[in-house]
Amino acid sequence: MVEMTSVTALDENKSPEQLYQERAKRTQDAIELRQPDRVPIQLGMSYMLAEWGGVTKQELHENPEKAQELLEKAALYFQPDNIMGVFGGPDVGRILGDKMMKWPGYGLGPNDTFQFVEGEYMKVEDYDDFLLDPADWGLRVMWPRIATRLEGLAYLPHLGTSAFGVSYSGIIPSLNHPKMVEALKALTEAAETSAKVFQRGMESSQRLGALGFPPPIFASSAFAAAPFDAMSDTLRGMRGVMLDMHKRPEKLLAAIEKMRIIITKDTINLCKATGMKFAGSMLHRGSDGFMSLPQFERFYWPSLKQMWLDLIEAGITPFVFYEGIWDQRLQYLAELPKGKTIGMFQSSDIYKVKEVLGDTMCIIGGMPNSMLQGGTVEEIRALTQRLCKEVGKGGGYIMGTQIGEMEGSKPELVKAWVEATKEFGQY
Repeated sequence: MVEMTSVTALDENKSPEQLYQERAKRTQDAIELRQPDRVPIQLGMSYMLAEWGGVTKQELHENPEKAQELLEKAALYFQPDNIMGVFGGPDVGRILGDKMMKWPGYGLGPNDTFQFVEGEYMKVEDYDDFLLDPADWGLRVMWPRIATRLEGLAYLPHLGTSAFGVSYSGIIPSLNHPKMVEALKALTEAAETSAKVFQRGMESSQRLGALGFPPPIFASSAFAAAPFDAMSDTLRGMRGVMLDMHKRPEKLLAAIEKMRIIITKDTINLCKATGMKFAGSMLHRGSDGFMSLPQFERFYWPSLKQMWLDLIEAGITPFVFYEGIWDQRLQYLAELPKGKTIGMFQSSDIYKVKEVLGDTMCIIGGMPNSMLQGGTVEEIRALTQRLCKEVGKGGGYIMGTQIGEMEGSKPELVKAWVEATKEFGQY
């Protein structure tokens, strides 16, 4: 475990309240393409907290108080502008018997990294039912397929008009089936646990705020999947959706449009209910290596762009992780409203991103995770200086890693990176 007793405040004469306001303004200025006092830096600690604190990744999930203590110590030690801990967890999925995610200690070893299990959970023959009534199909078909304790939902009759008025009498008898009773019990337990998880998140933000750190952007975001990715990642799988693009393109496009409407409405409603101002999108299948530009123009971009425009109109800022390489797609992203989105880029040419999109969106990233794992202090300082000078020019830039979590990073290199950002990032 790393010794943490040498923690010192970089701004000893400022109160946590002052630091909070400065950091929040610095980040917001960058988001809105204004030039702040210096380049802000965000840290997505995630499983680095387990390595740093000498605990397993499983324990990090199972002991939220320990995870919070490690996050607070990391915040005080590194002194970034905002910081995020471990992302998600097995709490709800474990109760439901979720088949789509594996977590440390739940389907994986205690120190393995969580994994998404892609599958063809929606079959070709499901298209018509999905398009007719996605809620009915999801409840009676999808949920029983992806969660062992929800298999009883398959005993529900088609909702149809049974959901309206006195017609509900057609549904009630099915609720007494033993597997249905088990499914309803599981949903009740999951709802109670979900409320506790949400409350922990609120308390975590409050505790970090008391130390002078505003909430991290992604942790305070709703989730708005790209409509194409929602069909590909969670329903048809990559193989299924790639075949659909050639064999049944019109049905795929109709399903994507249905997804766009649902995701947009759900995201806006969630943001209204919680006060969230951001909507996170992690883009998987739209990058340069997954499809051609004509396919991108037909299947991916129109629905995604319209979803973002609708969210922006509702006062929500899309926070987008552009996974993979997007160098061939940058001109499309330049169509977005200026200063209304945030883009985190994994493997794109960050300097080209600045050239094409510097006047369009706030840019996050630039520091390779591998550099923080096996680089030298000198290499990190040199790269940080270049990023601040070229990508940070004129504002609109938040220093960050190429991937939004820092598992495997060396604390001494992270410390050098933060300090170099504060040194070279002054405007």
